[in-house]
Amino acid sequence: MQEMILILDFGSQYTQLIARRVRELNVYCEIQPYHYQPADLKPIKGVILSGSPFSVRDPGSPKPDIVWCDGKVPILGICFGAQYITMTHGGEVEASNTREYGRANLSYIDAGDPLLQQIDKGSQVWMSHADTITRLPFGYELIARTNDIGVAAFRATDKPTFGLQFHPEVYHTKQGSRLLKNFLVDICGCSQDWTPESFVNMTVDSLKKKLGNDKVVLGLSGGVDSSVAAVLLHQAIGKQLHCIFVDNGLLRKNEFEDVLNSYLHMGLNVKGVQAAPRFLEALKGITDPEEKRKAIGRVFIEVFDEEAHDIKDVNWLAQGTIYPDVIESVSVNGPSATIKSHHNVGGLPEVMKLKVVEPLNSLFKDEVRRVGRTLNISNTILGRHPFPGPGLGIRILGEVTAEKVRILQEVDHYFIQSLRQHDLYKDVWQAAAILLPVQSVGVMGDERTYENVVVLRAVESTDGMTADWVHLPYDFLSKVSNDIINNVKGVNRVVYDISSKPPATIEWE
Repeated sequence: MQEMILILDFGSQYTQLIARRVRELNVYCEIQPYHYQPADLKPIKGVILSGSPFSVRDPGSPKPDIVWCDGKVPILGICFGAQYITMTHGGEVEASNTREYGRANLSYIDAGDPLLQQIDKGSQVWMSHADTITRLPFGYELIARTNDIGVAAFRATDKPTFGLQFHPEVYHTKQGSRLLKNFLVDICGCSQDWTPESFVNMTVDSLKKKLGNDKVVLGLSGGVDSSVAAVLLHQAIGKQLHCIFVDNGLLRKNEFEDVLNSYLHMGLNVKGVQAAPRFLEALKGITDPEEKRKAIGRVFIEVFDEEAHDIKDVNWLAQGTIYPDVIESVSVNGPSATIKSHHNVGGLPEVMKLKVVEPLNSLFKDEVRRVGRTLNISNTILGRHPFPGPGLGIRILGEVTAEKVRILQEVDHYFIQSLRQHDLYKDVWQAAAILLPVQSVGVMGDERTYENVVVLRAVESTDGMTADWVHLPYDFLSKVSNDIINNVKGVNRVVYDISSKPPATIEWE
């Protein structure tokens, strides 16, 4: 049974970051809504209570019953979590006169406390709170403070329960990883055996037992998630895995042929399906972004379902779902009714009436890449930028036509190839070209032109939740612009997007 840390989510924007920091220390963890209570306490080595956008003094704030874990396993409360521990045990939390947000320094630490081993006095931490702990409960003691906040950290004297007013999971808390390691290893006794190698071995064994000799069908996209899922399944069941790669006509230039060849070299059982005309027909006359997504998704389901029915006796549908998809389907108030319409195979399980297997649904994107490297998957696939399920369909603003797809494929090709040639591709998290429903006047030779405007976009990010635009060199942008305008018929103007997320998004639609 895999040992784990349970993270109870009170709605903090940093909850996923807590999980990622725990995973980086090779400790398995799961995020659950704050009211979750496990049926079995045996695999749980410790519990972390997250922060929250709520005030703990608000009558409507989350108020779970944590008696099931209190005193039975180590607990670490972070920000709201620390304040909740304080209030539920008889302490006091009040609105602060000195709201502390941003960088602070620990002016006092109890160097003998196990949570603060090797944490330096004066160490920088990150605060984000309006309430403050004014009195600790009976049986609790101070272990750290800042110049402005009297209680930066505390512990119970008779059980392994700790509270932090600051956020150890964020980058700005300089010794946050050390502190989390103290909690996970020294206090919870975690063995740090959650590694890519252990995940592969455990998952392949589990898939063999779960699937047996059953047939599984998987929709490949050419991206990281579906590729890693395919190789894991292939290791478990071999040729019983049937992969389908659909060309929706909205892929990058030559992508269908290139990706299909790379899969065949990996020994996967793959069928390529060229269905571009069906997708373009379904997109005729549609300009609304959400309607375009729905049309692409509907046709994909139709094509995939038809191809899958040609394979006799299929029992399972495999999906490359990763952990953020799972987390986002459950809010702190219970299951969410919102499912992303751009999910690559959303709706397929219901249509096909198959059981679902998701071998990556416990991994974050960076973990998927590490597992892929353990499986010796080519960096050509693992290093690919994210590409949306609807493809160029949502990078062509307005109606999608075959001619617009041709133009954008060429523009995108020059941009991506130039990034590779100038050794900039690896410095960009995602790069894209967007075709605007705008024409501008230009001059080519002795003639005036009235042709299309394209946007180039390149962002740096960790997980896509936030992103900043990449400061590509001016000389590089100048050359790419010239190459596009000189070689792509139908384009006479190139602009570069310098918007960050938020307030903008990475994609334009």
